[in-house]
Formats: sequence, C-alpha cells, structure tokens
Amino acid sequence: MEDVSDLSDFFLEAVEKAAIASARWRGKGDKIKADDAAVEAMRKTFDKVPFDGRVAIGEGERDDAPMLYIGEQLGNMVNHPDAIAVDIAVDPLECTNNCAFDKPNSIAVLAAAPRGTLLHAPDCYMDKIAGGPDLLGKISLEGDVSYNIEQTADALDKPISDVEIVSLDRERHASLFEEVKQTGARLNLMTDGDISAAIWAAQNDGPFDLLLGIGAAPEGVISAAALRGLGGCFEGKLVFRSQEEEKRASTMIDDNLEKIWKKEDLCKSDDAVFVASGVCDGYLPGVQFVDSGAQTFSELIDVKQGSVSRFERTHIA
Repeated sequence: MEDVSDLSDFFLEAVEKAAIASARWRGKGDKIKADDAAVEAMRKTFDKVPFDGRVAIGEGERDDAPMLYIGEQLGNMVNHPDAIAVDIAVDPLECTNNCAFDKPNSIAVLAAAPRGTLLHAPDCYMDKIAGGPDLLGKISLEGDVSYNIEQTADALDKPISDVEIVSLDRERHASLFEEVKQTGARLNLMTDGDISAAIWAAQNDGPFDLLLGIGAAPEGVISAAALRGLGGCFEGKLVFRSQEEEKRASTMIDDNLEKIWKKEDLCKSDDAVFVASGVCDGYLPGVQFVDSGAQTFSELIDVKQGSVSRFERTHIA
C-alpha cells in the first residue's frame, strides 16, 4: 500500500468497532467503561492493520481512563516490513458524557495521514475557528469576535442577526458569549462535540455558520483534516493549562507555540482521511442493535479526492 487512503477500510472498521463497543454502555451513566470499551475495540483493530502507525495526538493524557496514548505504536508489521508510516489523531469516543447519558453527537473518530504530517502535540486545549468554503480568507483568529461575525455575514450575504454561531457551553467562554450577543448574532451552545460542530459549520446546508471557542487540541487536528476534505476553513491556537503542559509542548513542537495553525499546518498532507462512526444520534446516526448484531452509520472524508462517503453496515454478533 502506497497511500494512507488505501487503508480506509481498516480505519472504517476501527471506528465502527469502537462505536459498537461503546454503544453497549450508552445511557448507563459510566463514561469510563464506555471509553474503555471504545479504546480496546479500536486497538484490537489496529493490531491487524498492515501499517507502521503512531498516535500523533490523542486524549489519553487528560482522561483518567484507558487510552490510545500519544506516541503509542500501532499496526501489524509482521510480513509487512515496508508498510507505510502513518500518524493518527484519534478520539475513540468523543463526548464520553453524551454516550454515558445517551445524549447527541457521541462518535468514534480519527484522522490519518503520512508520518510527520499531523500536529504531534500533548493533550492540551485549542482555540478554534471554523466555517465553510465561502469564508476562506475572510475569517481568522487574528480578528476579534465582532470582526469574524461581520465577515461571515458579508460573505454569506445575510444580516448579522441571521448568522448562526456555535460554541461549547463552558464557563471559560463567558466573555465570548457576551461578545457574540453584542453583535446580535444567534448563539447556539453544545454541551460537547466540537468536531460535529466544525463539520456542520463547514457544510453549506449545515445548521451553523461559524464555530468559535476553546476545545480539545486532538479534536482540533481531527477537524482540520475533515475540513481540508470539505474545502472549509479552520484555524487553531494552542492553549495551555499549566507550565508543565507548555513545557512538554515545547519539546514536541518545532515551532512557535503562539502560532495560529491553519488547517494545512495541522494536517499537512492531501493524502489524509477522516473517518467517524455514530455512537449516539446526531451528526451521524447512532448504533442500532438488531437481532443479527449491530448497524453502524459512518462517514469517510478523503482529503485528496475531496469526497465524502457514507456507510450503513450491519455487523454480525
């Protein structure tokens, strides 16, 4: 195999198996066991993939739970000594709380690209802005909230009062919320799931026009890969919660830690894929358990092809 996209079937299997495993804990109030199930199912799939894989960025450092940890080696190199070297940005179960309480938008998700082309960073936070193709060159983290909303309204040819902003519902966003309200734009809050929010913002027929706010960095890298394929715009800036976190980042990132990262910086290669499978209904339908096993609903974005493919598959128990 010469391209990362040649491994797409394996990546689809990884997110589907993780979605099924975590969905068995859906609504049971135990996010740790749901996350554990997703991690183990995904790792088991990776163990048979003919690639030299590495977790470039993931969520293991933040959650007190089993993890696909940053730097972990993945893949089956037996009989495949010349296998392609691949970096993975991964969240085996995004929105663990949503899965635990059966709320929308929990997904199993990853992005994959050639070694060295995904941001390799610790599990920190990231300030993000995302939108659709019409906003390319119009919005940026270099501008303030008012500027970006005005630019969005102008680019989409709609009044500011009709611009739909989406952000995670967090106390850290209090000033952001106030600035949005002062512009007169519509503010939509999500408890979790800013990958789903970024993709919706990038779609012309999505419910949102602009994503703003701070979320997790792994989800930022995954979103950047997806939006490269969708032709949307994405920027991120790392946010550190401690000096230790910033120090670790300085040893991993050969660049300015204050840099505003464009999607092409976070995912540097066109040979990249984004894959996700729904756990709870939302951006993707959630797993449905049927007599013969489980039905999954997944999406694959091929960055090089600029294509989006949906998969509805039944897995025999």
